[in-house]
Amino acid sequence: MSPVTGPRPGGRSARIQQAVHASTRKLLDERERGDITVPMIAADAGVTPSTIYRRWGDITEVFADVAIERLRPETPPRETGSVRGDLVAWAQEYLEEMSSPVGRAALRDIVMSGDVGRPDNGTNQYKCAAFCRSQINAILERDARFSGAPGAVGGVIDHVVAPIVYRILFDQDPLAEDRIEALVDSALDAVVHA
Repeated sequence: MSPVTGPRPGGRSARIQQAVHASTRKLLDERERGDITVPMIAADAGVTPSTIYRRWGDITEVFADVAIERLRPETPPRETGSVRGDLVAWAQEYLEEMSSPVGRAALRDIVMSGDVGRPDNGTNQYKCAAFCRSQINAILERDARFSGAPGAVGGVIDHVVAPIVYRILFDQDPLAEDRIEALVDSALDAVVHA
């Protein structure tokens, strides 16, 4: 008897996820978020509403799952020749992407996600944080002064990412791009003097 394995890559489960994600993105481009329902997504994706409810639970979780895929980094962070330059470039791109209407909606969808059926390390919030942390870690690993330094990644989260996300979610205006350099300097200074 062979052991039971998880869903096959590219199997039925993956096809359903791709279809639901594509339908959700299409409907979000065509309609207001509040007008979209699970039955609409199901009809467009060619699945039953019960399939969506069973896999995601509700519309909020579908939106959050689609948002996570939009936020997944496609490339390693850009190299400019210095960790400072790399962090500034990455943070400016992050600010631009997250403060766009699509980025704001993605952040809100992830924050609203309950993810009650997943372990702590599988929640949408955890995945979103892990994307940021992996990008920041990749940058810090480029310089021996910061590579593996205790609290280095967390320091960049606290000094750079947190102000960006706070302003996007809770303020009228996003953080001014010219503040990024000062935030990066503050984060790197905290790591060096820790």
